Amino acid sequence: MSILSALDVPVLVAPMAGGPSSPALVTAAARAGSLGFLATGAAPVDTLVGQLREAGAEGLRYGVNLFTAQQPFDSLEHVRKLVGELAGEFTSRGLEVPEVPEVDYSNGFDAKLDAVLAAARDGHGPAVLSSTFGPLTAGEIGRLHEVGVEAWITVTTPADALEAQRRGADALVVQGPAAGGHRSTWGVEEIPDERPLAGLVDAVVSAGVTVPLVAAGGLRTAGDVRAALELPGVRAVSCGSAFLLADEAGTSAANRELLVRGGRTVAGRAFSGRVARGLATGFTRDHPGIGPVYPYLAPLLAPLRATGDERYAYCLVGTDVEKLTGGSTAEILAGLWPAA
Repeated sequence: MSILSALDVPVLVAPMAGGPSSPALVTAAARAGSLGFLATGAAPVDTLVGQLREAGAEGLRYGVNLFTAQQPFDSLEHVRKLVGELAGEFTSRGLEVPEVPEVDYSNGFDAKLDAVLAAARDGHGPAVLSSTFGPLTAGEIGRLHEVGVEAWITVTTPADALEAQRRGADALVVQGPAAGGHRSTWGVEEIPDERPLAGLVDAVVSAGVTVPLVAAGGLRTAGDVRAALELPGVRAVSCGSAFLLADEAGTSAANRELLVRGGRTVAGRAFSGRVARGLATGFTRDHPGIGPVYPYLAPLLAPLRATGDERYAYCLVGTDVEKLTGGSTAEILAGLWPAA
């Protein structure tokens, strides 16, 4: 039986890298009949290994999301230009202007995949591994299947969906433009498809995709969930921002305060160098034209963000922030799926 068929609640707790997707959140989702995802993003493999042990300790069902490796840039001209443009931000705050940082384009993907496979062999691995920023290869999907792990791929275009299906994915997460966090384009320079979620799902199915779909992006209410589940091919929905204020989420105290305060969200590259949606800040307002420089922007801005100045806040969240609520993961799931 597929994971989607086995779920009691067709509302998944989406992966949210950077802290929110704690093992406690993932475990709470499983206890409530849902499926949550560990999401270590660009963190080192040791972080994932520890979380795999914690999430798998009770034998409950959970997932893991991995950032795939990014193709290194042919030239760092855009990055060097950006450093020059940001020099005033540093000097005005008495900070040294940084050099172009060293980055890891791989996101530690190979080591993290090996860690997931090892955990599965040891009996505490995930039920699902999903990918962001690119597809899994057919070989990687085969390795996952050998240890009983389903392979899901996040897509934002019909063309990507067809390719993911061709590679043997068990399900596709179709991510619309209202989603919080990064859009899962397969290239850092790619401009995301801006069709609303319903239109994007229709386009994916019309293109010939027949594998099960998970609809994601901007789902805030039980009505949103019901409407998404009626879309063709959709077997479940994935909600991330809805759980940022959950008791079990690892969301930082500073970001919890920002989320409760609310405000407008914007989508652009000023958060990380990839297109992402989050709470608008002075920095996103003044730098709307930042180019595709992921993964360089985060380490460049780290000294500015460390000052605690909200101008540089990094709070990724989807649309309709005012609809977010706190409480336990089970309570939030019950609000999104009253049948629970």
